Amino acid sequence: MAKRTFSSFEIFLIFLLVITTGITVALLSLLFITSGTIENHTGKTLGLRGFPSTQGPPATQSPPATQGSAAPQNSTPSRGPTTTQASPTPSTPEPTLFQNFSGYHIGVGRADCTGQVSDINLMGYAKTGQYARGILTRLYSRAFIMAEPDGSNRIVFVSIDIGMVSQRLRLEVLSRLQNKYGSLYRRDNVILSGTHTHSGPAGYFQYTTFVIASEGFSNRTFEYMVTGIVESIEIAHKNMKPGKIFINKGTVDGAQINRSPTSYLWNPQSERARYSSNTDKEMVLLKMVDLNGEELGLISWFAIHPVSMKNTNHLVNSDNVGYASYLFEQEKNKGYLPGEGPYVAAFASSNLGDVSPNVLGPQCTNTGESCDNANSSCPIGGPSMCVAMGPGQDMFESTQIIGRIIYDKAKELYESASQEVTGPLASAHQWVNMTDVTVWLNSTHTVKTCKPALGYSFAAGTIDGFGTVSFTQGMTEGDSFWDTLRDQVLGKPSEEIKECHKPKPVLLQTGELLNPHPWHPDIVDVQIVTLGFLAITAIPGEFTTMSGRRLRQAVREEFEAYGMLNMTVVISGLCNVYTHYITTYEEYQAQRYEAASTIYGPHTLSAYIQLYRVLAKAIAT
Repeated sequence: MAKRTFSSFEIFLIFLLVITTGITVALLSLLFITSGTIENHTGKTLGLRGFPSTQGPPATQSPPATQGSAAPQNSTPSRGPTTTQASPTPSTPEPTLFQNFSGYHIGVGRADCTGQVSDINLMGYAKTGQYARGILTRLYSRAFIMAEPDGSNRIVFVSIDIGMVSQRLRLEVLSRLQNKYGSLYRRDNVILSGTHTHSGPAGYFQYTTFVIASEGFSNRTFEYMVTGIVESIEIAHKNMKPGKIFINKGTVDGAQINRSPTSYLWNPQSERARYSSNTDKEMVLLKMVDLNGEELGLISWFAIHPVSMKNTNHLVNSDNVGYASYLFEQEKNKGYLPGEGPYVAAFASSNLGDVSPNVLGPQCTNTGESCDNANSSCPIGGPSMCVAMGPGQDMFESTQIIGRIIYDKAKELYESASQEVTGPLASAHQWVNMTDVTVWLNSTHTVKTCKPALGYSFAAGTIDGFGTVSFTQGMTEGDSFWDTLRDQVLGKPSEEIKECHKPKPVLLQTGELLNPHPWHPDIVDVQIVTLGFLAITAIPGEFTTMSGRRLRQAVREEFEAYGMLNMTVVISGLCNVYTHYITTYEEYQAQRYEAASTIYGPHTLSAYIQLYRVLAKAIAT
């Protein structure tokens, strides 16, 4: 291939972009300093608009996990309470728990966590200029507490109408819970999960990549979110009562498609033959009632991207899964306004990485023809013209149609739920340095995960929301223009990171970028909680369909190996810290958007499977 040379105009463009980027980085540095993003270990400081900058310890200083052991010191997977946190006397008296019954103590709570509805970027599409200009629906945190009859062990699951949970958000929530309840609610038994709406406020991250996508950090929105999450848990804590939990499962049709079907086909044919669809259509639902049969709430897990609302939207809202919650809560809370009433219905995220609600599929908006191809590109106009269409006349109607399909199936499963969940509660948690996990392929061969990096196709976006015009999905080679520009502005990626991520062409070597702060997390927490025969795996990102299937199977097999038979394993997505996507090794080779966004390299899924097996074993033994 002939070496490319640059014209005078291209050289001028590079020079101009270098200068512009330098100014941008300088402004971002100033923004970090003035908005309280820099860690403060001596106490709280006042940030913008008088809101406290409530930062926990920096994630990168957490102790890395040791491979081959259940967890690092002070992060031991355990049944019941750990001893990793101080236990001050709770400022709120513990409710008296009636112990003589069969079932669980159950508490449900809901609180507003909307945050800013104007003058802030929306989180999800990373689209410049997609600012909030009003509100369509409020955003809520929905909390569920389950405790054994004697109150000794308990777990907390919180589903939040936000794009994803940031590490900074989780650490602050845990800190406030510790201050109020001592060691009752801890990092091992509290799961925070984002619904993944792409129409919620941004600005609550500490890592530079997400700060750039958010166009800054907002103390205001951060405080609203933390306060709402904590309040929902407090309400659930106060309302705990003896009750029972029932589980049901069913197939949801007509609500989803696979948005990277060509990547899915890279998985072994023998594996694909075991499944009837290239998406997970199963919904798992928990129904909660008290001992008198009074309905308390539900949690539903179903794999679907809340992107019925397009990247042209400027109204804060909870998208299709939020609409399902609205419908269910309005039915059960007769006479109450939306967001009020005792009944709480959460429609939580699952392995939604390659799943779209835009069921009419990708079409060229300028010609109307299909663009369902490996590059998601149109003959005229390229990838920017290739957009997946929802079932409605516009995005508002599509949101309602998809939300109602989800609601209808949940209602059916809820009304027929009869299998009671019984058994002890347990939890396991581990801090892991995901940039340095040794993965055993077999008894003699190992591979390792990589420092974070984003590939070229990351910049292309998806059929649900395209990215930059110059990029397409499926790029397995870089471009000399963008490589030169990156090298001048950010420095060259090391040969080590380029080699580790192959066949991904590295666009941004985020794991080697530390200014003004680290660009991506290296320390990640993995977590499992069990409720009798139900295991909830808290996933720090977006698993694709087949990735989720492999993880569920591996965790189920690990439980069975140690005597816990017939476990139902649920994947709860977007939990605790955000690490982009997790594809299978085979899907990674295709380098569509999801693979280019698998930041720890081709063996990321294998590493997670290995780690979650350790957690399952810790609970079972």
